[in-house]
Amino acid sequence: MKFKDFRHYFSSPRVSRYLAATHNSKSRSAKLYKANLKIAQAFHPLLGVLEVVLRNRINDVLAAYFTDPDWIINQKAGFMTDPSLRYRNKKTQRITVNHFLLTEVEKAERRLRKNNAVITSGKIIAEQTLGFWTDLFEVHHYKLLRGKPIQIFRSLPSGYGRKEVSDELAIIRKFRNRINHNEPVCFDNQNNINFSKPLDVHQSMMHILSWIDPELVNFLGDMDRVSRVINAARVI
Repeated sequence: MKFKDFRHYFSSPRVSRYLAATHNSKSRSAKLYKANLKIAQAFHPLLGVLEVVLRNRINDVLAAYFTDPDWIINQKAGFMTDPSLRYRNKKTQRITVNHFLLTEVEKAERRLRKNNAVITSGKIIAEQTLGFWTDLFEVHHYKLLRGKPIQIFRSLPSGYGRKEVSDELAIIRKFRNRINHNEPVCFDNQNNINFSKPLDVHQSMMHILSWIDPELVNFLGDMDRVSRVINAARVI
């Protein structure tokens, strides 16, 4: 593809960042853009496995805790609307209500109704974003659930707990949102080519999976291309 077409299709503002990082090299900027796409591509199967395993394990733990396989529906009137989720914001002094989980479940139900689908707990669980599950490790919901979500991590290092898990999940979720919105992941804050961020995210993902079960990391071994793709991008 000619550079003028590349810039036309992907927009001057977007391409300009790649040009600046490659010292206005048209060929290198296009290669870097493709390398960024390949890095994002390499993460998708890993993210898919992590999300499925995370939600399934949390569902298992909470179904046992509530002795209710339909907890995600029935807890709309339970911990998802607990009075403690209504509080006064210290900065604005305004009353704030945290009904994020409730809202997400209700959104899923509306989508299913719109498609004339039968509403089941399994379908609602499958509809939830990664943000839904990571929010269960935030202090407010974690306390309401009496710390049960941490039980999914059978191999958590000694001294590690909610905060360490929540921090790693936040890193993964933010990165996932970036690649899903086609944002670059190959720059540092000064717009220099830098692959530290995706490598850090990859490490966070391996931590989360190994803390759930080290066998998950082994299972992904032949699909994990992140390091190889990044090493290939370094020579651009």
